[in-house]
Amino acid sequence: MPLTEGPADAVANAYAQALFELAQRDGGREGAESVLGELEDILELARQDARFGEFLSSRLIPIARRRPALDSIFRGRVSDLTHRFLQVLNTKGRLGHLSPVTTAFDALVQHAFGRIEVDVTTAEPIDPKLLERIRAQLAEQLGKDPILHPYTDPSILGGVRLRIGDRLVDGSLASKLRQLKTRLDADGLSRVRAKAADLIEGAGE
Repeated sequence: MPLTEGPADAVANAYAQALFELAQRDGGREGAESVLGELEDILELARQDARFGEFLSSRLIPIARRRPALDSIFRGRVSDLTHRFLQVLNTKGRLGHLSPVTTAFDALVQHAFGRIEVDVTTAEPIDPKLLERIRAQLAEQLGKDPILHPYTDPSILGGVRLRIGDRLVDGSLASKLRQLKTRLDADGLSRVRAKAADLIEGAGE
């Protein structure tokens, strides 16, 4: 059984809120962002390693048996708060819902500290100086602290595609070519319609 994916629900929001309050109390902004990074790393490992993902989410593994294994895997490798939180999720049978809980926690961190996650996609690996210019421009325009995640996708041909939250800002060459084709197709159709209108009008004279 894979980890549950999807948007945060009421249960995920409740767990995330409790964790966020503890993280802020113990370490402020740095503590909250550190816990978020640890949760995201654990999720990434679970997605890459099917056996580990199954270990976290399987209902066939008794909670009592999973508990010492979690200790062995995470103690000393993540913060004490993250370790204890994973054990709480395990005890409550919610460890398989780690993904929506992390999504909800991320939203709390972003809202509290003015952060915003931005995916930056280019056809080739982006130059660090250009990435920093993009970050500075987004910070000025959005009034938030953008956390950039660079990706490469040769299919966009050139330019930059940004995903800011659930909004897509597509400045790629592939997108511009599609827009151009749409305009040309529309212009061509307009000319055909105009020609047809002329012929009809001429036939009626």
